[in-house]
Amino acid sequence: MSQNLPDPDAGLRAALRKHKFFASFLLLLMAALAIAGYALPLTPATSLLRDAAKAGFIGGVADWFAVTALFRHPLGLPIPHTAILPAQKARLGAALGRFVANHVFTEADIRKLLVNLDSPALFRRFLADPAATRPLALALAGMLPRLLASIEDGRARRLLARLLPRLIGGRAAGVVVARALAGLVAGERHQEAFSFILTQLKETLAAREDVLTAAIKERVAQQGGKLVGWAVGATIAKRVLAAVNQELEHVSPNSSEMREAFDEWVHNEIARLETDPERAAELGSALRGVLAHDTVKAWAWDVWARMRRALEQDAANPHGRSVAVIEDALSNLAETLERDITAKTRVNEAVAALVLRALPAAQAEGAGFIGRVVGAWDASTITEKLELRVGKDLQYIRVNGTLVGFFLGAAINLLCLAAS
Repeated sequence: MSQNLPDPDAGLRAALRKHKFFASFLLLLMAALAIAGYALPLTPATSLLRDAAKAGFIGGVADWFAVTALFRHPLGLPIPHTAILPAQKARLGAALGRFVANHVFTEADIRKLLVNLDSPALFRRFLADPAATRPLALALAGMLPRLLASIEDGRARRLLARLLPRLIGGRAAGVVVARALAGLVAGERHQEAFSFILTQLKETLAAREDVLTAAIKERVAQQGGKLVGWAVGATIAKRVLAAVNQELEHVSPNSSEMREAFDEWVHNEIARLETDPERAAELGSALRGVLAHDTVKAWAWDVWARMRRALEQDAANPHGRSVAVIEDALSNLAETLERDITAKTRVNEAVAALVLRALPAAQAEGAGFIGRVVGAWDASTITEKLELRVGKDLQYIRVNGTLVGFFLGAAINLLCLAAS
């Protein structure tokens, strides 16, 4: 199958053959003229032709030897200092690698390239293409189970068990909680939570009314005596529960003293957490104590195990939520890179810093790679590759050497003739 493929160097081969033929023809012409000069009667003209042709022939042979010695042994004879390129391919490859690394991929040239390179635009075009981001999202989702499994490792679990309380239990935890509460307050979610608590409280009172009545009667009997408890205990219990239920009914969704007091307390607590380091530290200490409790740890790891199984199952689904979330995140990143000037600047700076930091290692690796590739070529391969690409120009050296020798021989003959 490979034998039927077209030769990519066919044009170079044809050009090299043509120029070799012309240089060799000119050399043979010089030899023929020199022989003719000796065959003809000796006259000033034949002497001039003979000397010029001999000089041209000698110059052509010398340059043929020099050009041929670069690639192979002339006439197959192992003459010293011939077949230079094949014999020195390792050194040639190393020198070529160093030249490319030090004079082509220089830091100045790379900096010029990076100035004109719009890295955010490249990333944006990639991230905005669903056909390109889909495989990336699938690959990232496929990495999720391995990432989650790493947390299951005993060492990772112990590390998290030590770090998590410190991270959440520090003073910064107060700021985080304050911001979370501020978000809830901005959306009136704190009032929804308050309504939920009140609803649960009313349902609990209704479900345990008998138990609470008995407890109040017993408390009245303890304080006022059995006779008082027997006489008015039930009445007091009913009045107490009725008053509590009535007050709970007065707490409307729109306005009430209790809701206003709760709203004011939440705003004050947010302000204290944001501005009072001691209050933030108190909250952090409380969170640290809660997280350090064995029951909370067991509950947290149970929740984590359930979440992990759900995430792994979803990540394995190409149409799952995990893949969709990753695709949305990549799309949002593309939009950010399009409109956020600061993000564009940071991406360009990050790319430039990364490239320049990696440049010395890349130069060394590139130089070594070129040297290894060239050094691994066999002699015939390197000879063919180099000769096909520079051999045509080298044939002009042979042609020029032949012509220069011819005219120089003629000039010397004329000078000698004039001197005599």
